[in-house]
Amino acid sequence: MTSAPRPDLEAEKADARMLMRAERNAVDARDAPLKLIDNFPLELARVSPVAGYWPVGSEIDGRPLLAALAKVGNVVALPRMESRQGPARFLAWRGSEALTADAFGVPSPPKGSQEVTPRLILVPLIAFDRAGNRLGQGGGHYDRIISLYRAHGAVAVGIAYAEQEMGLVPTGSHDAHLDWVITPKEAIRCVRGTGLRGLSGA
Repeated sequence: MTSAPRPDLEAEKADARMLMRAERNAVDARDAPLKLIDNFPLELARVSPVAGYWPVGSEIDGRPLLAALAKVGNVVALPRMESRQGPARFLAWRGSEALTADAFGVPSPPKGSQEVTPRLILVPLIAFDRAGNRLGQGGGHYDRIISLYRAHGAVAVGIAYAEQEMGLVPTGSHDAHLDWVITPKEAIRCVRGTGLRGLSGA
């Protein structure tokens, strides 16, 4: 039986989302996408297929990183949501094909594109901490995605500005954690329940 969300936890998450969206909106994002490439660990760059995302609002733009990964031979995919309930399908994208809006209006590969099973998932977020806890939009879509593909050995990598870090992200038992977080300042290998160190320029 699935337990109901705790009202106090949901209120805490809502407060954190409001605070950290404001932090994200205030970031100077001009050089951030290229710095993500500089900090991306070689051990992750060798993992394929890679599931990326199309940035929405003030989310950090990971598309240059996707292009760099594709350039060295990785298969790159973007999610497509056929309904707002999901699930997301990851469809191959070479960067040149025309995109169409999915159920959320987000540019996505056309329905007939090749579906892939990602081994590396680049995850957008509102906030993160160094234990790999992540605060998303609240729909649970990436929690389900990470849990599904982690069962097949996939690695979940949060992509964020350094300013989106919290000391401790409010989380519940069904929130999926991240294995890494990459920011324009550093690469962080997340270790559950411990203090973490950043790997600058990894």
